[in-house]
Amino acid sequence: MQVLIVEDEEALTTLLRYNLEAEGFVVDSAARGDDAELLLAERIPDLVLLDWMLPGLSGIELCRRIRARRETERLPVIMLTARGEEGDRIRGLGTGADDYIVKPFSVPELLARIRALLRRAKPAHVSDRLAAGDLELDRTGHRVRRGGEELHLGPTEFRLLEFLMLAPGRVFSREQLLDGVWGHDVYIDERTVDVHVGRLRKALNGPRQPDPIRTVRGSGYAFDETFSLGA
Repeated sequence: MQVLIVEDEEALTTLLRYNLEAEGFVVDSAARGDDAELLLAERIPDLVLLDWMLPGLSGIELCRRIRARRETERLPVIMLTARGEEGDRIRGLGTGADDYIVKPFSVPELLARIRALLRRAKPAHVSDRLAAGDLELDRTGHRVRRGGEELHLGPTEFRLLEFLMLAPGRVFSREQLLDGVWGHDVYIDERTVDVHVGRLRKALNGPRQPDPIRTVRGSGYAFDETFSLGA
């Protein structure tokens, strides 16, 4: 799951990144509101941690723009601010923030609020089991079954299938898959994605079985959103 931190205090961004990555999140960050808006136009995360006071574009205005855009109108937003007065909290929530936490704050409390918000907004992301048609992925046991029979996937193929199943129908570019499955700090060729998609398909698909992975020419790959209907 991906979190975008929009915060101009470098030390706080570093602290949040460290703790979020330790919890298994993929983290992007921006120190300016306008830079964050550009990032959101390129890729939509699962949650935004948004500082109230930012250079370039305020957190309040950015939150308004997030809610005004169809693609991000339901994007979970937690606002971080030094403003603790009741009027400020009401204003922050009134612009569309889902939660509000005052600096200085407890990192464990923030992590608990993130998990609680994601459970409400994206229940599939915190479920131990993903299923579509005759395909079932057990996230805790790291097992995949199709038609009741267990399949043998390598760790990378498992992560790739999990990543795609979390967003059925959404087309991911090779670069997005590299970031989401391998991580930002791993430098490998984009063609590696094609190799692992091929291995995943070989492991998933038997004779005359429909392929749940859809290739979108010139764009990337998606988990076929119609697979559960035809399987």
